Amino acid sequence: MFIIGITGGTGSGKTTIVKEINKLLGPSEIGFLFSDSYYKDNSNLNFHERDKLNYDTPDAIDFSLLNKHIQLLKEGKEVRVPQYCFSSHLRSDSSTLFVPKKILIIEGILILSNNVLSEQINYKVFLDCSREVRFRRRLERDTKERGRTHEDVVKLFENRLDAMHDTYVEPFKNGCDMIINTEKNISLKSLIKIIDNNLK
Repeated sequence: MFIIGITGGTGSGKTTIVKEINKLLGPSEIGFLFSDSYYKDNSNLNFHERDKLNYDTPDAIDFSLLNKHIQLLKEGKEVRVPQYCFSSHLRSDSSTLFVPKKILIIEGILILSNNVLSEQINYKVFLDCSREVRFRRRLERDTKERGRTHEDVVKLFENRLDAMHDTYVEPFKNGCDMIINTEKNISLKSLIKIIDNNLK
């Protein structure tokens, strides 16, 4: 199994690029894992307490389970991926069956901040995008899909996201195998070539 990690700040286009790869190459031999599915189970807290948690720090991710699942997939075994609800900040009681594929693409803001996970990734891709563009994209998503206000998103960036990005995301950029500018006119030719070569 060849593992590709796609990372970058919030709003840098990770999910969009994963969807485009899936559209171009199809899911027959490529599996996609999202680290957001592995947010820790905080069902012991009430909603108000869960809503105040910092979800942009490595401590928010259940890397132990994620790394275990990746190891099982490398061994050719199926896993059950948790389902996570962003509105309630809770794991669902249900999970999704995930079968091993020739190539595994894992996407997430914090995937390189965990040494065990980073060492399992064969090829690292960083999506580079200005803070202004990332903010605009996050604002559109959160107000349309997650019930946040414009003021909520402004505060989130100023009080948390900017600092977390500078600490846990940006420092890993120069250690990546490929950096893709995702401001506009995104080209995936080089990345598709890497995937095709490893499919063969």
